[in-house]
Amino acid sequence: MHVLVTGGAGFIGSHTVVALLERGHDVTIVDDFENSSPVVIDRIEQITGIRPALAEIDLLDEDAFEVAFAAAAPDAVIHFAGLKAVGESSADPLRYYAHNLGSTFSLLKAMKRHGTQTLVFSSSATVYGDLQEPPYTEEGGRLDATNPYGMTKVMLERILSDIAAAEPGWHIALLRYFNPIGGHESGLIGEDPSGIPNNLAPYVLQVSIGRRPHVNIFGDDYPTADGTGERDYIHVVDLAQGHVAALERLAEVDGARAWNLGTGHGTSVKQLIAAFESAAGRTIPSVVVPRRDGDLPRSWADTTRAEAELGWKATRDIADMARDGWRWQQRNPNGFADDRTR
Repeated sequence: MHVLVTGGAGFIGSHTVVALLERGHDVTIVDDFENSSPVVIDRIEQITGIRPALAEIDLLDEDAFEVAFAAAAPDAVIHFAGLKAVGESSADPLRYYAHNLGSTFSLLKAMKRHGTQTLVFSSSATVYGDLQEPPYTEEGGRLDATNPYGMTKVMLERILSDIAAAEPGWHIALLRYFNPIGGHESGLIGEDPSGIPNNLAPYVLQVSIGRRPHVNIFGDDYPTADGTGERDYIHVVDLAQGHVAALERLAEVDGARAWNLGTGHGTSVKQLIAAFESAAGRTIPSVVVPRRDGDLPRSWADTTRAEAELGWKATRDIADMARDGWRWQQRNPNGFADDRTR
């Protein structure tokens, strides 16, 4: 297939582009590099030997996107593009609602104009809010979220489901993934957040490499094995392969259907730090600070549906995630900023 990947230069997007190319698909990346780097395109080519086509535009520029979409003429779309920082979304909700919904509307209108009806949508475990006890299941009831970022995913899942119910011919995967970490085994691509990392793993890695003094552990009095919050961490390469599995199965799926992508078990904050300490061969300083509002004690996926229907299962464990994440950070101490070749 020829697959258009929005946000294809981002952390998850770039690994998915690699997985698509390795499976023999053609790829066009749409990215404005607001939260990513053009260096990623060079690195993808180094890994695969193939340079994906690139349209450097903002999806909110509907005219420019229409031209790019028409030129690409894709068979399917994987949609990653969007703002994703939970804390920032709470501080500036209007920006998040306008950007994440608006960019998706721009995409859907172009898809309708050109008769492209196969879509893999990047959703999130945040759509479960605090309405379920883990493991979270796709049929666990109504969706909710505890922050505006999560609510954009809830809203877009509903919109996509409504479109698929109203118009025959749509094949839409709603992929609810949990906490992607790690990096490609080559060390050429990985997570490179701008500014202060919003997620734990890249923060731990920046401490391990000396860019930050210590890791804050937000609470150690949760009802968990060691008192720290437990999350379902998934290797980004496993996650990327889950997107390809969904894409290749979608022709058999009418309408919209949700799948969890996770490992099916939780890892605590302390366990994650210990895994990175083992991978890096050094102590990673940490400080316990008060809990943050809205943090859940435990969160992990029920992956039964993805295993049964997509033939997909995560195969890499927390040690693999830490090893590949550390390899990326060690080889790129300042992220893609270290590469000035473009």
